[in-house]
Amino acid sequence: MVTVHSPASTTEAGRDRLRVPAARNPGFPLELDWVRELQVNRSAVERRASTVPKRRTVKKEWQAAWLLRALTLVDLTTLQGDDTPGTVRRLCAKARQPVRADLLAALGAEQLPIHVAAVCVYHALVPAAAAALRGSGIPVAAVSAGFPAGLNPFPQRLAEIRASVDAGAAEIDIVITRAHVLTGNWEALYDEVRAFREVCGAAHLKAILAVGELGTLRNVARAAMVAMMAGADFIKTSTGKESVNATLANSLVMVRTLRDYGQRTGHRVGFKPAGGIRTAKQALDWMLLVKEELGNDWLAPALFRIGASSLVTDIERQLEHFVTGRYSAAYRHPMA
Repeated sequence: MVTVHSPASTTEAGRDRLRVPAARNPGFPLELDWVRELQVNRSAVERRASTVPKRRTVKKEWQAAWLLRALTLVDLTTLQGDDTPGTVRRLCAKARQPVRADLLAALGAEQLPIHVAAVCVYHALVPAAAAALRGSGIPVAAVSAGFPAGLNPFPQRLAEIRASVDAGAAEIDIVITRAHVLTGNWEALYDEVRAFREVCGAAHLKAILAVGELGTLRNVARAAMVAMMAGADFIKTSTGKESVNATLANSLVMVRTLRDYGQRTGHRVGFKPAGGIRTAKQALDWMLLVKEELGNDWLAPALFRIGASSLVTDIERQLEHFVTGRYSAAYRHPMA
């Protein structure tokens, strides 16, 4: 048996702290001065982001511990046109136990509460996911508000959110209207996200900015600030359907804007990169970015998620390599 150095999220002292949600961001009246003063030096951002994979690495048992932590941060997602209730039930089984029991035993981690942070599905499959996860403590997240384009009539977008909450979704991933950002109509964006937050009720709201369609990193920062002022519990990079999704550069802009909002208001907002994060190495890069920019407290499901589907498979393969010294085929770690 190989015992890993347990990350804080999986030690006895850290479990309760990291599983209890942070106090919700209540929002703040729209301050256009805050929005307009946000500027981004693209070249400086890209230089800083490029250092993350190069400057710091974690190896051996520390890497295994970080990968176990990464699993607890994943919003395990299926957003395919051929999704079925059966597919979702199998995905939920993986969400409950993302690592084979024999590997956890070999790591000395069989007593740790290793499961994903949430399961994310389309509205039609919320009831199937909620039933499959009952009693697990894993919430269902539903993509909503006209996902992925966000161009449905506004009353329909509100009704979709309400229906997902009524069906059992505890988290709602909404997508903003990109045109509000591209035209600088910050009042409209604020009112939109505020309305989404109100109809969510107790369900937590993740605001998807679709960063690849916002044109500039300055627009990304400004959209993030407005969404947080409107009461978003998380800001999220992408739908996963754009040509450019989460990158370390656009993520850096978002987390620094998030930090700025916290310093101004005293409220903490979560961050969720999504789209294109497929490997264990990439997950570690994003974790290092968040640790360096926001601190250890953000490496917890209450404040940091990674939207992904195939990522869990690669993490499990890396953990098997740590235990056995050999890489296994992906089919040995089925998702659904």
